[in-house]
Amino acid sequence: MEKLPDHIAAALLPWYEANARPLPWRQDVTPYRVWVSEIMLQQTRIEAARGYFDRFMAELPTVGALAAAEEERVLKLWEGLGYYSRARNLHKAAKIIVERYGGALPADESALRALPGVGDYTAGAVASIAFGLPAPAVDGNVLRVCARLTCCPDSIGDGKVKSAFRDQLREQYPAGRCGAFTSALMELGETVCLPGTPDCPACPLAAMCAAHAAGRETDWPVMPVKRPRRVQPRTVFILEHAGHIALVKRPDKGLLAGLWELPNVEGELDEAEALCLADAWGCAPEGLASCGRAVHIFTHLEWHMVGWRVRCAAAPERFLWTDGPQRETACPLPSAFRYYKAQL
Repeated sequence: MEKLPDHIAAALLPWYEANARPLPWRQDVTPYRVWVSEIMLQQTRIEAARGYFDRFMAELPTVGALAAAEEERVLKLWEGLGYYSRARNLHKAAKIIVERYGGALPADESALRALPGVGDYTAGAVASIAFGLPAPAVDGNVLRVCARLTCCPDSIGDGKVKSAFRDQLREQYPAGRCGAFTSALMELGETVCLPGTPDCPACPLAAMCAAHAAGRETDWPVMPVKRPRRVQPRTVFILEHAGHIALVKRPDKGLLAGLWELPNVEGELDEAEALCLADAWGCAPEGLASCGRAVHIFTHLEWHMVGWRVRCAAAPERFLWTDGPQRETACPLPSAFRYYKAQL
């Protein structure tokens, strides 16, 4: 594996100063705002996270406010972002920060990494951007930049490759500009050194890029082999009784742990089977109508769903029967049910 070229920061920082996007977490920079934004941006596009970040900060503006909030409220503010373990870990970490550090995030990369939900990347981002420490934040975007600069022959899915680039970048962090350097590397990967067609004429590192010199930019990075997602058919029920809709809570562990959901079962049930199951649940079904098909994609799994709306004469206690305001304020529904939630 070739070494990264020297003086990356000298070429990159002037470009960043002229081209940085005015993102909300780059304004009024505090350790808390940086931390929350980085957790939100895990597995989430910037444009999708903007509105969530603003709402989250408006309601929970400090570590103390987050730690004191009910978990259900935190999950409700997160509703639709997906990967809800991030919100739970954020909440757990806030409690630890209050108890152990007096409500202020620790200005130490190792201490940050020890918090729930914080790995090498997030610890590096917070340490460098919020505290000015020479701590690299190496995600897929930064790995792509590094792999093209060096024509790295190894898969960027290899932990040794990530570790090697992290060590090399750490040596190049400019004193007093650590946060800007981390943000500049992120910005370059997100806006210029793109996966499909990189904008090499606009790249401040083009002159030192081995892939660009070879005219083979799209040959890098070498990507890990992806396993095909497992497809799981499911049947979703909108059970309605006296203007109320049934919800049920998922188990505390596993996929979508502890979240509220519309009742659903594995497999695709036809009309007769759906009526039979609703009756077995004690709903005394009076009528049934199709409410369409939807697909939701998780990282390693796809739900292929068929939905049935059932008019119920009874409201068994196995379900929580909710009205609209209750669902909006207290019962976060995961985005997997977005298509059916729109029909409530």
